[in-house]
Amino acid sequence: MKFTKLQGTGNDFVLVETSDEQRHWSKLAAAMCERHFGIGSDGLLLLLPSSDADFRMRMFDPDGSEAEACGNGIRCLARYVYDHAMIPASADQLSVETIAGVRQLKLKKENGNLISIQAGMGRPVFEAGDIPVHIEQGREKIVYLKTMMSYPVGIDGVDRRLNFVSMGNPHAVYFQDNPVADFPLSRIGPEVEHLAIFPRRANFEVARVLNRREIEVRTWERGAGETLACGSGACAVAVAAKLHGYVGSKVNIKLPGGTLQLEWNGAEEVLMTGPAETVFSGEWPD
Repeated sequence: MKFTKLQGTGNDFVLVETSDEQRHWSKLAAAMCERHFGIGSDGLLLLLPSSDADFRMRMFDPDGSEAEACGNGIRCLARYVYDHAMIPASADQLSVETIAGVRQLKLKKENGNLISIQAGMGRPVFEAGDIPVHIEQGREKIVYLKTMMSYPVGIDGVDRRLNFVSMGNPHAVYFQDNPVADFPLSRIGPEVEHLAIFPRRANFEVARVLNRREIEVRTWERGAGETLACGSGACAVAVAAKLHGYVGSKVNIKLPGGTLQLEWNGAEEVLMTGPAETVFSGEWPD
């Protein structure tokens, strides 16, 4: 089986072109993503044909679970189809079908080279049942927002205020004043991921606002653990920060693997811009 490994701000993926929907991809993802006995990656991307968009993407985490959305992964997929001439060389956009919906991407070029990719990540969702998170919530939309922001949750014996938002997948964002490097993410991340209030588990972001244009972030991804970057997590942080008034419509999210540019006007979909590069290609003994 031919594969290509790609990375976007250090969030790395194994990509396989296929039309086979019947294969046990969850089991294969666990084997291929394993960093000691496999290829090693934060997820397995499947590039599939689509009747509703230019391409379709499925993404499996290292534990075999399937994710609804993946911001860095979708940029890596765009890099792959561009590099393999699966779209015209003159094309500057493409559409990708995901579980969370069809996403539009813009290819940003300079002197004929693809330098970055902007992905429309959809509108953030705050209704508890759609995130999903099991907490009480009012019926009016304004109450949805108030309830989802700074909700107190007991974690590791301490009440921490989490911000709940779905970017097609569930996120819990925690803002703190100290450097994110000091946060015990390896210990608290798994606890948040498996909190009983999250029926489908959750991604956990710890963030510190540096100024009105910059936020530093670390992410614990469900099914993967700590990663160098998380695109949908960066979106969730940008959304929560804007709703709190910490930042404006545009903000740079500084992650261990690099920086993503986020834009959200408070009403429409979130736009995320960042790099994606090929690491290597090979064959998996099938």
